[in-house]
Amino acid sequence: MNLIPVGVLGTGKYVPERILTNQELETMVETNDEWIVSRTGIRERRIVAEGQVTSDLCYEASMIALSNAGITADQLDLIIVATVTPDMTFPSTACVLQEKLGAMKAAAFDLSAACSGFVYGLANASNFIATGTYKYALVIGADSLSKITDYTDRNTCILFGDGAGAVVIGEVPEHRGFKSFELGADGTGGPLLKIEGGGSRNPASQATIDQRLHYIYMAGAEVFKFAVRIMGNAADEALRKAGWEKTDIDLLVPHQANMRIIQSSLNRLELSVDKCMINLDKYGNMSAASIPVALAEAAEQGRVKEGDRLVLVGFGGGLTWGATAMVW
Repeated sequence: MNLIPVGVLGTGKYVPERILTNQELETMVETNDEWIVSRTGIRERRIVAEGQVTSDLCYEASMIALSNAGITADQLDLIIVATVTPDMTFPSTACVLQEKLGAMKAAAFDLSAACSGFVYGLANASNFIATGTYKYALVIGADSLSKITDYTDRNTCILFGDGAGAVVIGEVPEHRGFKSFELGADGTGGPLLKIEGGGSRNPASQATIDQRLHYIYMAGAEVFKFAVRIMGNAADEALRKAGWEKTDIDLLVPHQANMRIIQSSLNRLELSVDKCMINLDKYGNMSAASIPVALAEAAEQGRVKEGDRLVLVGFGGGLTWGATAMVW
């Protein structure tokens, strides 16, 4: 079977207007700007407005991506929203977004792979197009992490922000598009990064609220060690599958979790910092939104041109990881 070459036709991003600075966090928990910057690289993050939900972020990013791709919502065949903060348990945020966009021809579903979700979504959507099942797909990574962040926990509240990034993908010339995907998971690490409350194991109750089980829990040191190892491994495997060398990379677009993790990936791939898209300082960790927002900003800033070779790589709760090698 001859597969159709698939790539990115348009990108878009949206971040809320409200900025939460390190200085503001100093008034909320025992921390300080120097400590946060030195250990994470984060200086500020964006926070959703009162009443603003994940599908709102998705809509704004999607409209820009559709415009940049030169197609209309009614041409979409598929919508995938990668998120851990859906508007509600069901219907899916993708279905809510479908209605907002007027994309009534599109199949729609949410995907849960935490910070790896966007790359997981790309892999899923590209297969539908490569096999000729669909023509155009919209993939969004979006999260409103401020809704599930415990602002009394100084170890986690300094890290997270809100935002959405979107791409339209479809057929591209043979020499362009996605050349490989590397996806993986290690469920034994699930307890290291989780929200215990609200599911079938611990349904919402006064007890789960009192125990603060509806907020992010992270074993920071263990997740850090996992991330340093797996980001490099996943990127290496994506390169191997694509038949590329490290020197072929024009731009690395990593998950924006921690500057030390990003630097470790650069060292592993033998890349200089000028070959890496970094916006961690402005937005913090936006989970599934981190990679697509960074990709959209790279496009906006002219950091990529046709024919450039990119590697997108991330890790997240699950534990999960995902990487793709692609030609712009």
